Amino acid sequence: MFNFDFYNPTRILFGQGRVADIDKHIPPHAKVLVLYGGGSVKATGTLKEVLTALNQRQVLEFGGIEPNPSYETLMQAVDIVKTQQIDFLLAVGGGSVIDGTKFVAAASVYDGDARDILKTRGTVIKKALPFGSVLTLSATGSEMNNGGVVTQKSTQTKSAFFSVHTFPQFSVLDPTKTYTLPTRQIANGVVDAFVHITEQYLTYPVNALVQDRFAEGLLLSLIEIGEQALHHPQDYDTRANLMWIATLALNGLIGAGVPQDWSTHMIGHELTALYGIDHARTLAIILPA
Repeated sequence: MFNFDFYNPTRILFGQGRVADIDKHIPPHAKVLVLYGGGSVKATGTLKEVLTALNQRQVLEFGGIEPNPSYETLMQAVDIVKTQQIDFLLAVGGGSVIDGTKFVAAASVYDGDARDILKTRGTVIKKALPFGSVLTLSATGSEMNNGGVVTQKSTQTKSAFFSVHTFPQFSVLDPTKTYTLPTRQIANGVVDAFVHITEQYLTYPVNALVQDRFAEGLLLSLIEIGEQALHHPQDYDTRANLMWIATLALNGLIGAGVPQDWSTHMIGHELTALYGIDHARTLAIILPA
């Protein structure tokens, strides 16, 4: 097993009805910007539930973050943060919204060209606005890690970044928020989580028995519940297990002290940037090859 540092400060609020608790974990006088993607969080009532939980605060909204968040869209949010003097960000959505919020958190307090964050994979990040998340899609694990991926439309590039400053302070994981998702998105989530685990497990052995057994348990669980998650959308236990598996797949735990191979993801990023293919579908195409 290799030497490693393991650090993960994100608080997880897991279970049904936990959105009501978010106000307790935001500084008392913070001015909050809620970021989200399309209209689904409005249609399902999740956004309304979040705003109700924050009803004693100054709250602004920013919608329209794409499934592959673009630099151009996120910089519009950065402008709002600066002009409105926002103190806290809250992502409501899946991995793309959370990734985008991480970028906004860092770019809003960065003095140089925000593209430096992408060019350097985040090494220039020295601070970031605090933020939390309300997860609505089990897939990327962004709710409990410090990484993000942003697309630049102008150059058709998809760039990853990481920083100790871009962990969410908290994330709400309510499995019922996934009940209304299309089957395609659930399938994508299962694949994304499976490949996350695989790229930290199928490398070469370093006698890291604990991490290997964690990874094997997560993979076996995905195989066991994956199809059920597609066909029984309101099975709470199945969706709860899927949500927690996807989070544990990329929160740093199973990757601590072991070799990792992210080539499938890197190639997949290029396909998504060039052709707009769903991220998980690119992984499903490339990994077997």
